[in-house]
Amino acid sequence: MSYNNSSIGSGSRTARRTFEFGRTHVVRPKGKHQATIVWLHGLGDKGSSWSQLLETLPLSNIKWICPTAPTRPVALFGGFPCTAWFDMGDISEDAPDDLEGLDASAAHVANLLSTEPADIKLGIGGFSMGAATALYSATCRVLGKYGNGNLYPVNLSAVVGLSGWLPCSRTLRSLMEGSVEAARRAASVPILMCHGLVDDVVAYHHGDKSAQTLSSTGFQNLTFRTYNGLGHYTVPEETDEVCNWLTANLGLDGSRAY
Repeated sequence: MSYNNSSIGSGSRTARRTFEFGRTHVVRPKGKHQATIVWLHGLGDKGSSWSQLLETLPLSNIKWICPTAPTRPVALFGGFPCTAWFDMGDISEDAPDDLEGLDASAAHVANLLSTEPADIKLGIGGFSMGAATALYSATCRVLGKYGNGNLYPVNLSAVVGLSGWLPCSRTLRSLMEGSVEAARRAASVPILMCHGLVDDVVAYHHGDKSAQTLSSTGFQNLTFRTYNGLGHYTVPEETDEVCNWLTANLGLDGSRAY
């Protein structure tokens, strides 16, 4: 799904999109730094809006990194440009995946995490398209490489996806088959997915089907939570779930209080 493939390179280098990521916002831990999580916003949003919410959460041992996606033409909007982690036309099993965009965003996130201290646990989370990118990153971690074959460099101790879906789900099973190492990694990566039953942007069944796909391909440490009456937004009940899950899975000190 290339939107500006205006020229084809010659020789060993072909035309590739270049992505200019926006501003990154960082929320410093108020207590002992034990974990760093990159949190990814949804389509058309920016990092600052989520950093303000994350700063209010009772998770004093987490450093949050909130990057802003590149501004690019998006097929869903007829090519109108907005912030997006990858290009997309619609959300369905049959829709083509923008592997180049997904890989670029997953690599940007991994680069942000790669400079953290060795004793810090690393995670990725996101909302909507950000959740899709986080889940794609989880599959890259398990397979040990991006879709383009380059090695995936960081270990993930937590992945959170709110109101999202799994890109490249059609090819995941075939990629996982025959790899003992991928199966071992999949079994050990903790994933929390949350979805509202009345989500009118990313329909509930997309989240449900994505969770089923991950579970059936070996992601055994997966929790899928559903919320009655929840649309395409987040509510305190859901953020409480995220706080409790992260505290337990990352072994954070200080429980829920500063």
